[in-house]
Amino acid sequence: IFSPATPFSLVATVSSVRMETEFQAAIDSGKINGAVLCACDTKGDFLYNSALGQRTLLFGERCPQRLDDVLYLASATKLITTIAALQCVEDDLLSITGDLSSIAPELASRQVITGFSEDGETPVLEPAARPITLEMLLTHSSGLSYDFMVPMVARWRQKFDPVQEGQRRPVEVAFRYPLAFHPGSSWMYGPGVDWAGRLVERVTGSSLGDRMQQRMFSPLGIIDAQFYPVTREDLRARMVDLNPSDPEALGRAVLGGGGEMNKRAQGHFGGHGLFMTGVDYLKVLHSLLANDGKLLKPASVEDMFTHHLSPEATAGHQAALASPMGPFFRVGTDPEVKVGHGLGGLLTLQGVDGWYGERTLTWGGGLSLAWFIDRGNGLCGVGAIQPALPVEISVLEALKQTFRRDIYQKHATWKEHKTASK
Repeated sequence: IFSPATPFSLVATVSSVRMETEFQAAIDSGKINGAVLCACDTKGDFLYNSALGQRTLLFGERCPQRLDDVLYLASATKLITTIAALQCVEDDLLSITGDLSSIAPELASRQVITGFSEDGETPVLEPAARPITLEMLLTHSSGLSYDFMVPMVARWRQKFDPVQEGQRRPVEVAFRYPLAFHPGSSWMYGPGVDWAGRLVERVTGSSLGDRMQQRMFSPLGIIDAQFYPVTREDLRARMVDLNPSDPEALGRAVLGGGGEMNKRAQGHFGGHGLFMTGVDYLKVLHSLLANDGKLLKPASVEDMFTHHLSPEATAGHQAALASPMGPFFRVGTDPEVKVGHGLGGLLTLQGVDGWYGERTLTWGGGLSLAWFIDRGNGLCGVGAIQPALPVEISVLEALKQTFRRDIYQKHATWKEHKTASK
């Protein structure tokens, strides 16, 4: 049912066209170039696959957007890496709550920055109160935060570890700055999942990409996935992000015009570096939705959909949700909806009428990708918008929300027609 050639007309003809209309209007006005939108239910009876708009090839030729186009996932990579880490837990190679110092001594020696001296020259550092665990890495509660999210950490990096032009860094070097808070004591979005990917590499002896292909992609029939830089010519020919505006295929449009995080990366970054097709990403989502045992044991999947933050970290998470960055961290959920954090994404702690059920897991990638797994309502989906540069964030946010909401209307309409036809 997940073949790119699968028709979606049986869904589109019995449901609203609001989503298609709004996306097409954004394409016609030049706000976006195209989009790949995919969703399915638990049994695979309901299937929505749509490719809209056009993409531009490296030398300027334009062609229709296709379902098998290769997309830059950005932070949607984190869910895939989380699964890889949990597979290592199942194999007794890692522990969710155990001390990681024997595997990653660099993390064990990491100190917490609390400020700077009066002259502003010397950072004030203190030993971490407790060890960092895999659970903390996967839920952004380890103290490892993106430097651009925490001014004090950004100041430390600018002063003591500036990035040199043209320099590529592995995970250990790219994120070697101090912790923003004591492990488990708060929450801030960061490179914890990149570190989880390195743990997978260290305990398996394989690159993260090879491990994913062996234990995740091959069992699901996925062959079109590769970490940056994408070198397979058959994939490069289908890469949305390999175009005149992004000749290095850094994912500039998805990241809002940036791409330096890929340009500076050495090795496989489990937090942001993966490229794959939308229909293949849906295969991963569906495996977790159906809990079919192809990727993880049922108990591990249940654990993913459980709130994993300590009371202290929960308070920090709530503070982040109420901050100016809150709309980004809420990934489309309203402020009044109770949310927590599972293993792999934001977790709703209550259902929303006509939309996400309780314990829906969701996150996104860059500014333009959104995914969700709603086991309560038996639905999962991924929406990947291909922005035009310069990016208009408000347009992308509105379109992502249209996808998140309207796919539920399509599913409901499909169910009504299915019932009526019996």
